[in-house]
Amino acid sequence: MILGMGSVTALGGLVVLLLVGLVALVIVVGLIVLTIYNSLVALRQTVKNAWAQIDVQLKRRHDLIPNLVNTVKGYAAHEKETLERVIAARATATQAKLPQDAIKAEGELSSALARLLAVAEAYPDLKANQNFLALQEELVSTENKISFARQFYNDSVTRYNTKIEVFPNILFAGMLGFKHEVLFETASDEKEAPKVQF
Repeated sequence: MILGMGSVTALGGLVVLLLVGLVALVIVVGLIVLTIYNSLVALRQTVKNAWAQIDVQLKRRHDLIPNLVNTVKGYAAHEKETLERVIAARATATQAKLPQDAIKAEGELSSALARLLAVAEAYPDLKANQNFLALQEELVSTENKISFARQFYNDSVTRYNTKIEVFPNILFAGMLGFKHEVLFETASDEKEAPKVQF
């Protein structure tokens, strides 16, 4: 079969139209992937910044603990086990490198500190010591700052994880190397209200 000149021109025009359409589709998909990538990078940086803010406050808490332990030791030397737990928990927390490890270690440190402060309640002379009171106040202030930093971190992680999971981001996030981050949740024993008896 012999094609006429008009048929060849029409076929050539169709091929050009298909190529232009294909190029346009590739450009649109490329722009979508670029937008997804840039937004995920920005959110990941926000998560890293939020973790850095927590890390600053945790360092401050870690620096307070030896002074607090030494002050308590002067009044409650026979509470050796409690003091050793705090020191061991602090050592573990300062060595944690990944957020997941730090979150777990900080939960253990918070529990050990709570026990230490409960022990201090049994010593009226210690509770009246100005150095102890100043350290305790500084620790409470630091704990509040950690709490606010943790809230910002968890908000940032939630936004980041949500951005990874929504369509069409979920199609590309894994291929682009974006993984879920963990939340900094309260240790299970901190969630329970303390029991008060009279």
